[in-house]
Amino acid sequence: MMKYGVLTAGLLMAATCFTAHASTQASQVTAKASSQYAKTKYPIVFSHGMAGFIRVGTDQFGLDYWYQILPDLARNGANVWATRVSPFNSSEIRGEQLLEQVKEIAAITGADKVNLIGHSHGGPTIRYVAGSEPKLVASLTTVGAPHKGSPVADLILKAEGTSIEAPLVGTINLVSKAITWAQGLDPNSYPHDSLAGGSSLTALGSAKFNQRYPIGMPTTACGEGEYKWKYGNKEIYNYSFTGVGTVTNLLDLDSALKVTSLLIDGGKENDGLVARCSAKFGKTIRDNYNWNHLDEVNQVLGLKSIFAPDPVDVYRQHANRLKLQGL
Repeated sequence: MMKYGVLTAGLLMAATCFTAHASTQASQVTAKASSQYAKTKYPIVFSHGMAGFIRVGTDQFGLDYWYQILPDLARNGANVWATRVSPFNSSEIRGEQLLEQVKEIAAITGADKVNLIGHSHGGPTIRYVAGSEPKLVASLTTVGAPHKGSPVADLILKAEGTSIEAPLVGTINLVSKAITWAQGLDPNSYPHDSLAGGSSLTALGSAKFNQRYPIGMPTTACGEGEYKWKYGNKEIYNYSFTGVGTVTNLLDLDSALKVTSLLIDGGKENDGLVARCSAKFGKTIRDNYNWNHLDEVNQVLGLKSIFAPDPVDVYRQHANRLKLQGL
């Protein structure tokens, strides 16, 4: 289903080949700082998408979800954290899990709020936190997030009520547990619900979520959302960016996203899983990077079009944007 579907086999391989070190909550990424370029006022907290993780494998033979991005931010002065939520579950369940980790980070760092960045299903996940506890959030940035749903999720959910529902759900829940186990955690430490996760990212599920948590959402089909969302005498800044590429490097495993891209507006203006207009949220930084859905987090292993901007650079520049905004 949705995020990292094309990496299912790879994740299962990682689950059977590696063990991992990881806490059950958020993990701070540290490095010796060589500049203050990305040193924001508030910690930067990252939330992964569906089928996501912090790291699968070991320090020596592992794969980080935000490949090379978070260490680079730390080297440039950022106080940066990676969070872990259920690989497959509803936006609300994932959001509650993230909220607890945000509170934990605030307690550890002494910060009264954080800058949240969410990729794919991580977009609705961070919006839930802002809608539930706005005082904890300085800014929201969503990357390739299906705010208006994805036709890929709608297609898969058509299996519900058919003979293939049980084996499909069972397989996806197994993958979810494998991803958790590959991080060195108890597979049952996070609830796994593939149907709830998929339903959250359908057009109908997204519409219902947007009614409850409208912060930053555009009021037109493909327009800008509210840049500054005000509550009381305070405000939350909202940003987004996304790609519209599919096959960006023939050596990259994620070229399989070309197949799913054809399910979205006949293959027009999408990153392989999310349409450009569905990814619109708050102030658009850019909505036409030559990236596919995995390139947006510098996967797989940094392979991308040689002519496309480096995602590591883009995230660093965005951290500087937040810094200059006083966030």
